[in-house]
Amino acid sequence: MDIGEKALKLHYEMQGKIEVISRKEITTKEDLSMLYTPGVAEPCRVIADNYEESFRLTRRSNLVAVVTDGTAVLGLGDIGPAAGMPVMEGKCVLFKEFGGVDAFPLCIDSKDVDTIVHTVALISKSFGGINLEDISAPRCFEIERKLKEVCDIPVFHDDQHGTAIVVAAAMRNAMKVAGKQMGEMKIVINGAGAAGIAIGKLLIDMGFGNIILCDVGGILCEGDAGLTSAQEEISRVSNKNKEKGTLADALRGADAFVGVSRPDLVTTEMVAGMNRGIVFAMANPIPEIMPDAAKAGGAVVVGTGRSDFPNQINNVLIFPGIFKGALAVRAKEITESMKHRAAYAIADMIPAGELHAENIIPSALDKRVAEVVAKAVADVALEEGVARVGMNR
Repeated sequence: MDIGEKALKLHYEMQGKIEVISRKEITTKEDLSMLYTPGVAEPCRVIADNYEESFRLTRRSNLVAVVTDGTAVLGLGDIGPAAGMPVMEGKCVLFKEFGGVDAFPLCIDSKDVDTIVHTVALISKSFGGINLEDISAPRCFEIERKLKEVCDIPVFHDDQHGTAIVVAAAMRNAMKVAGKQMGEMKIVINGAGAAGIAIGKLLIDMGFGNIILCDVGGILCEGDAGLTSAQEEISRVSNKNKEKGTLADALRGADAFVGVSRPDLVTTEMVAGMNRGIVFAMANPIPEIMPDAAKAGGAVVVGTGRSDFPNQINNVLIFPGIFKGALAVRAKEITESMKHRAAYAIADMIPAGELHAENIIPSALDKRVAEVVAKAVADVALEEGVARVGMNR
């Protein structure tokens, strides 16, 4: 059987990858009285008098809602909320396994921005954080923005910011291997949707250099007709030289390529025209260019989203630790500085003596990463004054 057949068989056998278990066994009447009625009334009274105590007297301090509408699931597109549930369950497993964070899937049967925002806001008092997942652009931008305005807990769209952070971490080390300088790089991003725009913003904010975004119509330039609001915003701070043309035109002389688009869009010849290129071809399951073809074109460092090649650029390195750190200090939000610090923290996990073309980022299975990211995030929250408590774990 191939991996798909094996996975389907396993899912039929398991009938779900997560379950709810109690943290205290009930074996006596006293147990029952303490965990339920009449004893449970006392923590209820305390919370009624002081809302903040809900984070100490319930599990919400370690509980994240993984929210989707099923409109942009993996490479499958708009398959609906029920069909997106296996992915959301998988995300919850990763939260627990890598970050020790409890997570619960919420698949919402609506594509209306305000309905989704209203639904999540209404149930937000059960959680310590909201992880948005697999929601199509440009709606995902508006949903995240509105939820941040109405929720008193961190809201994080992993497809945007998780992807951006892990790309920044990998790029930080790849540029060292390739002998490139911060601030002097020309980086081409193909795919100007949620992930591509977030990657572009973060790389610009962190000072990597001149970022050029491309989409199906070619290079994005300020003033182009037909841009979405998010594309218009990023066009004002990217493509400094106002280049025009195709992806191939953009890649001439480029120092790095980041693909969050479709398979087989980049050729060996296009890589050969780059400047000792760094190639992150992250389309799944088939990348924009296969690693051997990229190397044949002279790529110095190659990364993909796949686990069967070196340098897997995977969000599991980010979201468990981001929420672990934010929840630990009850951060009000995930700030830009937290994203920067998390990227540097991940990059620094590769010692200088071990850094080479096929080892620029920790393994997706390295469970140390979540702790490193969590500390970085919590430290920034305390420094910026967005933490509501000190470190509690």
